[in-house]
Amino acid sequence: MWWSAGSPKLGSRARGLIMAADSRLFVSAVSWWELGIQTSIGRLRFDFADVREELDRREVTTIPMSMAHAETAAALKRLHRDPFAHMLVAQAIDESLVLLTRDVRLKPYGSHVLCV
Repeated sequence: MWWSAGSPKLGSRARGLIMAADSRLFVSAVSWWELGIQTSIGRLRFDFADVREELDRREVTTIPMSMAHAETAAALKRLHRDPFAHMLVAQAIDESLVLLTRDVRLKPYGSHVLCV
């Protein structure tokens, strides 16, 4: 969301990693779901169509949520109470990806989390 909006909340390191020509980008359906919830309760204004168009333009791969991801998420140590964060970490683990996040509470999950 911050990337597509050009928000200063996205740090320069994260922006550089995302914009690098050799970066393969992924977005989780879990993130899309969370954005939908935040939008529906009025905590966020988000233009799904515009962002989806930008994701398509950049050939960003969507990661669906699977039962295997749910099992991995359930087995993770609870570092905080955000089930969306746990699922994103689980997907990064299961798909051999790196989750870019500002949430330093996720750092103990190891090499699948990069705090930027």
